Amino acid sequence: MTTTAAPDLPPASAVRPPALSPSRASDFMRCPLLFRFRVVDRLPEPPASAAARGTLVHAVLERLYDAPRGERTPEAAAALLPVEWERLVEAEPRYATLFEAGGDAAGTTPAQWLGRARRLVGTYFTLEDPNRLEPESRELRVETSLDDGPVLRGIVDRLDVAPDGALRVVDYKTGRAPGPGFEGSALFQMRFYGLVLWRQRGELPRMLQLLYLGDGQVLRAEPGERELEATETKVRALWSAIQDAARSGDWRPRRSRLCGWCAHQALCPEFGGTPPAIPPGALRQRLGVDLEEQPVRA
Repeated sequence: MTTTAAPDLPPASAVRPPALSPSRASDFMRCPLLFRFRVVDRLPEPPASAAARGTLVHAVLERLYDAPRGERTPEAAAALLPVEWERLVEAEPRYATLFEAGGDAAGTTPAQWLGRARRLVGTYFTLEDPNRLEPESRELRVETSLDDGPVLRGIVDRLDVAPDGALRVVDYKTGRAPGPGFEGSALFQMRFYGLVLWRQRGELPRMLQLLYLGDGQVLRAEPGERELEATETKVRALWSAIQDAARSGDWRPRRSRLCGWCAHQALCPEFGGTPPAIPPGALRQRLGVDLEEQPVRA
């Protein structure tokens, strides 16, 4: 798989402060070199069918709540699929290449591909009745700064607020629920969001809820202060490890079964590749680490 060159760095005035999101934190825990490629080098990746389908389903479920109660039906949601797909392709033309030769969904027609998305959307209605809900926010951008730590930011799929003010954080997953004992990564993401909202609003979320549309399962957690404080401790430790890797140049790859899905195998030492030189100034702009020269090591 070919990886093209990293984009040029934007002007310093256009750069936001270095920050950590739950997905990028998970990248570092999975493989520090993958984190480097995505956050520091910002190497482009070819569109993936599963990711595109997830983006589409999220867009449909967000738009569904524009309709008044009583009109949020499976049929209405299914009708949104081709409309939202056109929006996505217009915003990101690379999605259209999924069905071409060499694309992630080559050999599948757009109609077949959308049929899978339709089934995922249909599963949503077996888990909740959207006509009984009135979310406070959808695709909510959240951000907070930790004292002597990183900026934390992310996007919450849906935030529900009960009449008594209780917060419920909801996230849609288009895959299958993790098996018993493997919920840690998913719960880390939700506790990350819970921590940010707690710091933002001064209100501890009552419920964290993951809806798995791949198999119709629901994962719920009621976070306590100690759990979210432990999440903050973990995030601080991760940020410290990330900055240590930036200073030392030791972005060590970590082989796993997920390597088969990685777009950057050709650059990974685990597969005989050599990482590119880090763009000058990238560590400072993207991680807040200022080095005159950065060693190029995996």
